[in-house]
Amino acid sequence: MLGLGPAHTVPPSETLSTDFTRALADFDACRYAGLAVRLPRLIRAGHALTDSAGDTDDYVLLAKCYLLATRMLVKMDEQQLGWMAADRARQLAEAGGEVLTVAESARQLAVLARKAGWHQQALSIALSAADHPDLRSAGRAGAAARGLLVQSASYTLARRGDREGMRELTDEAAAIATELGGATLLRDHGGGFSPLTVQLHRISAENHAGDPQAALAAARTIPLKALPSVERRSRALGDIAVTYDRLGRRSDCVRTLLAAERCAPEETHARPATKALISSLLVSGPTSMELRGLAERSGVLV
Repeated sequence: MLGLGPAHTVPPSETLSTDFTRALADFDACRYAGLAVRLPRLIRAGHALTDSAGDTDDYVLLAKCYLLATRMLVKMDEQQLGWMAADRARQLAEAGGEVLTVAESARQLAVLARKAGWHQQALSIALSAADHPDLRSAGRAGAAARGLLVQSASYTLARRGDREGMRELTDEAAAIATELGGATLLRDHGGGFSPLTVQLHRISAENHAGDPQAALAAARTIPLKALPSVERRSRALGDIAVTYDRLGRRSDCVRTLLAAERCAPEETHARPATKALISSLLVSGPTSMELRGLAERSGVLV
């Protein structure tokens, strides 16, 4: 995934940019098998370009490639490789001097710190980056990046069990999104930022803060077709399935998992968090042909 090894040729910057756009499209469409082939080649080519006296734009583009790899590694719970990718992204973004990519690198590092259980460090990374003066002077895109960082900090508070703090920061992120007029900005940074994506964040945040009823209320405000990508829609369905599980609504949970599979089979079959939920359903109550079929397709032991 990290593209270890030399590239055979040095590609033009335009080719690298086009290939990155295709890799991002693979991620957004949950075409992970194709992404697993395309992204390492892209990273190798990016290093060949920057090693041959590439300009600052080439460093930023390679940083974005590493950030995309980080998102995929986080999704697959590959935290050690995720740290490597995120740190490389940070170094390249700083070398390129592009404030939005620096901010996204900080956000991914905060995500990894949170997943490691380092909640205070995760909060510090996200909130310090959100308050950086360069980001505050970066216009609408800078405001969106700040919103994503605040949102990340709120999720860390949810993981820590601070429901009040989580809601305060989520409301702050929602206010930023509203001020931006409702458009989805920064689609290549964490799936974009808009009032709708903040509501999507609320589902998982409320679940982890211990209020699945509030998570379900947030879910009911989201028109899935309006989310900016297949990956975001699949994530929404996965979060809603978790909500139903926590509410003890077993049949609704299975129905939602099947909808997630129809939306994005590679996401449902490969993501460890989803596989763990399926496994839990298999051993916690009566099963059905639908659940057992989903488990088999997902490689979960039946």
